[in-house]
Amino acid sequence: MKIFISKYHKLSKKNIEEILLNFNSIGQSFFAGKKHRRNHIKVVEKEGMKFNIKSFKQPNYINRYVYVLFRESKAERSFKFAEKLIKKGIGTPKPIAFAEETSKGALTKSFYISEHLDYDLTFRDLDLNIPGHEDILRAFTRFTFKLHENNIEFLDHSPGNTLIQLNNGDYQFYLVDLNRMNFKPLNFPERMKNFARLTSDKKKVEIMAEEYAELIEKNEAEVFKKMWFYTHSFFVNRGKNRKLKQKFKNFLGIK
Repeated sequence: MKIFISKYHKLSKKNIEEILLNFNSIGQSFFAGKKHRRNHIKVVEKEGMKFNIKSFKQPNYINRYVYVLFRESKAERSFKFAEKLIKKGIGTPKPIAFAEETSKGALTKSFYISEHLDYDLTFRDLDLNIPGHEDILRAFTRFTFKLHENNIEFLDHSPGNTLIQLNNGDYQFYLVDLNRMNFKPLNFPERMKNFARLTSDKKKVEIMAEEYAELIEKNEAEVFKKMWFYTHSFFVNRGKNRKLKQKFKNFLGIK
């Protein structure tokens, strides 16, 4: 197994190997009570510290070779993107290591290890009926603007992938699930499209558009129109795809 450890951490290769070899029997599942179909995350304590270990699902037959010969694995990308984010002053749990196991030239297992981060909320928990949550939503919008200004396109900018610490009003945001990112200047449509996965709640989109318009110095109506176009399109298409998948499952007799 190939293991690459961050130079900023002292967790030994031996300890990491021990953790990964016993991954199935140690630690606490991050998705307690739920079956996470693609990846498996565990919280493990070692040397007085807590770590998150993400075990990626084995890729399909072709990608097993692609990730060895032509492209970095999801684990390696997660590690390198975390380092890039931190250098740019963007919050994310500190990367510790990534590991890859290959057999006959194909990727069989991969892991990403980061420091465990305690948090209070995610975007999914925001409720405009709760006092203070609109302020958090506006702060989240400013955080997203900061991403864009730093040439970061977070392709998995979805409700559960930003951890929020409240800190008595000094809100801090941390990105997780990092393996899909682009680092490039973003034009206006790309910025608006980056909000599409977050919520179908029109009121929340209105608030984010109002806040973002002030930051980007554009007309609020123009920002909302574009942001809502991408958001509405995403959720309509997702609904259609889910219905098609369910029909196909029903046809095959899959529950």
